Amino acid sequence: MTSYAGVPGVIETREAFGETTLVVDPARLEEVCTYLRDEAGFNVLSDIAPTDYLGWGEQGVSGYIGSASGRDLNVPGSQGLARVPDPKPKRFSVSYHLLRVGDDSVRLRVQVWLDDGEPVASLVPVWPAADWFEREAWDMMGIPFAGHPNLVRILMPEDWEGHPLRKDYPLGGEPVRFSDED
Repeated sequence: MTSYAGVPGVIETREAFGETTLVVDPARLEEVCTYLRDEAGFNVLSDIAPTDYLGWGEQGVSGYIGSASGRDLNVPGSQGLARVPDPKPKRFSVSYHLLRVGDDSVRLRVQVWLDDGEPVASLVPVWPAADWFEREAWDMMGIPFAGHPNLVRILMPEDWEGHPLRKDYPLGGEPVRFSDED
């Protein structure tokens, strides 16, 4: 296991399910990722995954946690019985999945927590591959990336209102749009 204790801007290091997650101060994200690229050798950004935790931890939420060996059907919560999950620090998390490719290939997740409308720095200057991922996160979840060179919709039409993967996005009732309509 690699130690990330000396990485500047890291709030917390988590080890779970065979993965390492560095929880980072959003204001220092670019600094942390530049350090990880230049000093720790993480040369590939493979994905950016935003998650909306609206309503997380409120009454009525249930679920289970799987493991490498499966899940225990006799544990409360795995059969739909109410189990309230741990609260999250803010509404949104944005997880950056990094790879160090080589003889000692390693995966690492860098995670920031954001409130609605709170911007996070664009990582396009660190990893140009962040361009598409950040545009997708903006389009689908409304996560603003400060300093992004072209933060416009990439999947939805330009005149689309809202961000469809948010938990507060209205369900149903949307008219079907056809390209040959007048």
